[in-house]
Amino acid sequence: MIYLDYSANTPVNEQVLHRFCDISKAYTGNANSKHTAGAAALEIQNQTSRHIAEMLHILPEEIIYTSGASESNNLAIKGTARTKRHTGKHIITTPLEHPSVSAPLTAMQEQGYEVDMVNIGRDGKIDLEHLSSLLRKDTVLVTVCSVDSELGTIQPTEQIQTILSQYPDCCLHIDATQAVGKIPVDFHTGDTISFAPHKFYGLVGSGILIKRKSLVLEPIIHGGTGTSIYRSGTPTIALNAAAETALSLALDKMDEQYAKVRKLNQILRHQLTETDGITINSPEDAVPHILNISVDGIKGSVCRDKLSEHGVCVSVKSACSADGLPSRSVYAVSRSRKNALSSWRISLSYLTSEQDLSEFIILLNQCIEELRTK
Repeated sequence: MIYLDYSANTPVNEQVLHRFCDISKAYTGNANSKHTAGAAALEIQNQTSRHIAEMLHILPEEIIYTSGASESNNLAIKGTARTKRHTGKHIITTPLEHPSVSAPLTAMQEQGYEVDMVNIGRDGKIDLEHLSSLLRKDTVLVTVCSVDSELGTIQPTEQIQTILSQYPDCCLHIDATQAVGKIPVDFHTGDTISFAPHKFYGLVGSGILIKRKSLVLEPIIHGGTGTSIYRSGTPTIALNAAAETALSLALDKMDEQYAKVRKLNQILRHQLTETDGITINSPEDAVPHILNISVDGIKGSVCRDKLSEHGVCVSVKSACSADGLPSRSVYAVSRSRKNALSSWRISLSYLTSEQDLSEFIILLNQCIEELRTK
């Protein structure tokens, strides 16, 4: 098997898995319980939060542990909008967002909120002038991804924050799921920032939302205090400790791993340009981990399925997106529905080898030939 879908999920690092198992075995108590076993579990939880806060240059109380980036995005969007509903009900977003952002926004529209979409340029970045023109006194939230999950485009979040500084009642939510562990992230840029460790060799079922200390959110899960008043539930100390380990490893090795993935990306771009009928949709300055392409005349889902038959794993759009529809991200940059329908995503890792890419190109050409001769 040739796995080229690391933006959907990464294999868990053994150190991360061992940390999860060790904590699970060693600490029986509920961290909320007022006895010796509970106190021991709480101390481990507090140590975990302090270390994560130290790595991200934030405060421990700004960390909210969740079940994944989808829950983090839902909490940030719904929690902010509902808290600020008396100030305004206007929200701005982009056509590049993951379904865990776009779906909550649809839910908010059904509750009477107004959602505007900011334009995307041919470089995949949001149009800052259009954003400025959309902002109003009753705008309470702008939500953007720092790295687009389909194209790999890096959004100008610091410039967005500067624009929003003129609107004190408007919060900025950043979905950093495809950024953390791959590129540097300033966790002071957004009012809320979401990510999930399974994107950088951590465990599925774990997520984090960073929330500015002064910001109040309305919870979406009620029922008692967990590690935060904003998210009820028994603290998952083993998952949280595993997330800490995954984050520490990712940040320590980020530059080294980035350099390797960048080299792989350049090799792959060169090889793809030698194949007729292939369009590279990802801009040159995108993160090297994601490379979106279109094969002329073949739907992305058809190409993915044919590659899967040959043992190659790629994605059409993000793994959580509905199949059979054109990529909104690719349509935004190409303005071609046909090209957007033909697009699919290759995502790389430092675990990917040059041999993997060589074999992939051979199989891709074989698949294209089979599909075109049908």
